[in-house]
Amino acid sequence: MFDKLQAAEDRYEEINHKLSDPAVLENQDEYRKLMKEHSELETVVEKYREYKKASKDISDAREMLEDKLDKDFREMVEMELKESERKLEHIKKELKILLLPRDPNDERSVIVEIRSGAGGEEAALFAGVLFRMYSRYAERKRWKTEILDSNATELGGFKEVVFAIEARGAYSRLKFESGVHRVQRVPSTEAGGRIHTSTVTVAVLPEVDEVDVEINPNDLQIDTYRAGGAGGQHINKTESAIRITHIPTGIVVTCQDERSQHKNKDKAMKVLRSKLYELAQEQQNSEVAQARKSQIGTGDRSERIRTYNYPQGRVTDHRIGLTLYKIEEILDGDIDEIIDALITTDQSQKLGSGGFDDED
Repeated sequence: MFDKLQAAEDRYEEINHKLSDPAVLENQDEYRKLMKEHSELETVVEKYREYKKASKDISDAREMLEDKLDKDFREMVEMELKESERKLEHIKKELKILLLPRDPNDERSVIVEIRSGAGGEEAALFAGVLFRMYSRYAERKRWKTEILDSNATELGGFKEVVFAIEARGAYSRLKFESGVHRVQRVPSTEAGGRIHTSTVTVAVLPEVDEVDVEINPNDLQIDTYRAGGAGGQHINKTESAIRITHIPTGIVVTCQDERSQHKNKDKAMKVLRSKLYELAQEQQNSEVAQARKSQIGTGDRSERIRTYNYPQGRVTDHRIGLTLYKIEEILDGDIDEIIDALITTDQSQKLGSGGFDDED
């Protein structure tokens, strides 16, 4: 582990030196590349320097304890030694996590698809609730959201809603939200007060650039149609809605949210790129996934991941056995506690299945 850390620090210093070179400053591409690498190394290098300082503090304290010291001073040095040892263990754990292989998509923005499943109108209404939850979460983080496509119902729910969240690192926070979300509540239309169970599927895709996914225009079938939806005043009178079919894979994406056909096509292509990227990744990772199914789930949309129980005021994440009795706060976008627990579980599992030894 320490060889890797020392190599990271050496490279960090080398980049610092290069960034002050006038020739590099003139070459914008090289400068951007070096700044990105500098940013990626900074956290781990700072933590490694903390580790070296704590190690030196321990070494100095032990050296002092070998001398003859008066009682009070000895006690003070012993206390400092214990504190430095505790700190060193904590830093070691943090370094091991920082050195875990990174998901290359973690820094990306995301495209989120929410679709109503079993439960008819009640499922569509809950799809709207989840859309609001993620929108409120993005607001709390000061992330930008943009609806790419939606199919609203007359009661204010969604058969489906597709939206982008533009923010560096959004994927690292939201990637574990993919799967089936189950709701248990009494519908407002239910006279007998019986609890209904409905489901909604969520898919979180990393947003990708054109350079990440090459699409042959000959592989696309593009159709235009009139946008529809709930509420007559919103229905488009021109054929501005877009449906794009990727013929080799059969993937179909639609966008009818903008009045401009051109804007709808741009948004639909954004979704298609992310879907093709996800498909390529799934094929690449299928063998790894079969060999070791993650404790926090595969991200499969058919996997039930969470239950929102209104009568009991609880939310349970089934992958990690976490239950929180604050459904209102969670549905208002306060989901960091769940996300942090999922990330911690994922890191612990990775550390347990081939983490780093101190001697590595």
